[in-house]
Amino acid sequence: MLVSLDLGDGQNLGTTNGRIALDCSVRTTRQGHVCISTTDFFFPLVDSPYLQGRIGAANVLSDLYAEGVGHCDFMLMLLAACRDMTEDDRNICTREMVRGFNDACLEAGTTVTGGQTVLNPWPVIGGVATTICSEGEYVKSDGAQVGDVVVLTKPLGTQVAVNVHEWRVRGTPKWTELTKRNILSVEEAEDMMHSAVCSMARLNRHGGSIMVKHHAHAGTDVTGFGILGHAQNLMDNQAAAVGMEIHTLPCIANTVKIEQSGVLDFRLLKGYSAETSGGLMICMPEEDAVAYCKELEELDGETSWIIGTVTSDADRKATISTEVKILEVGLNF
Repeated sequence: MLVSLDLGDGQNLGTTNGRIALDCSVRTTRQGHVCISTTDFFFPLVDSPYLQGRIGAANVLSDLYAEGVGHCDFMLMLLAACRDMTEDDRNICTREMVRGFNDACLEAGTTVTGGQTVLNPWPVIGGVATTICSEGEYVKSDGAQVGDVVVLTKPLGTQVAVNVHEWRVRGTPKWTELTKRNILSVEEAEDMMHSAVCSMARLNRHGGSIMVKHHAHAGTDVTGFGILGHAQNLMDNQAAAVGMEIHTLPCIANTVKIEQSGVLDFRLLKGYSAETSGGLMICMPEEDAVAYCKELEELDGETSWIIGTVTSDADRKATISTEVKILEVGLNF
């Protein structure tokens, strides 16, 4: 749809032919520095406006971290207050969204320096994250090599968990079917949503900050296109003619049986279930990947997984193995 508009000037760093692609705008400044910037926003998918704000900030920052940087120099906030709420409700909701957003930024070691606010039917929050660095302090997105393995830093299944939570709260026919068929209990649904919220609210900061150290060749984060969609985007952007085979899908506990129940096809196991504030997906040498996962677990207290391999492929296809292994990832107390 946008091809005919001829956007960009071919001067982006780390993308094929310098085109607009993947997660961030990466540019050389007139002074010779590298400016990495990105923008995103988050709709109300959770009950708490505070958590919406926190997840919104984590979602914006994740694109920056996917470039292998661990620091955001400053953040602009994009805020839409709900015009359809009462004034009291709108003030409370907006304040809590901003508080959650700001707390996540403070945890990330950055600060909100400005932004824009509008009225909107839905409360929405997001931002523009920017870092200034030098060559060698970030990971270009186009360097995946044959023989690399693929690391994922968060489990899949947030879309499934959020939707099931909404079904339960509203008492929809889909929730009734799940309970009548003994597919899912209330406790399992609550644990699933709790896992999803914890995952979405967790920053990918540590994951991004150690990518250069562990010789990452390329990376992205897993969000709205699902893991296979983002894997394909990543392969399309590589300098070498490579593809990706995904052999392992780590999923939030109980999301897989929801998918297999037939109540609704989220396309989770096909790789196209949308994620919000998902994990980093990184291509790197296997020996570095093992050390990366170990160090990240020490920093975050959460597991990462080697989920695939980079292959030689003139067609640059990303695929899920027919013998894919499904991992059920439970709460980590």
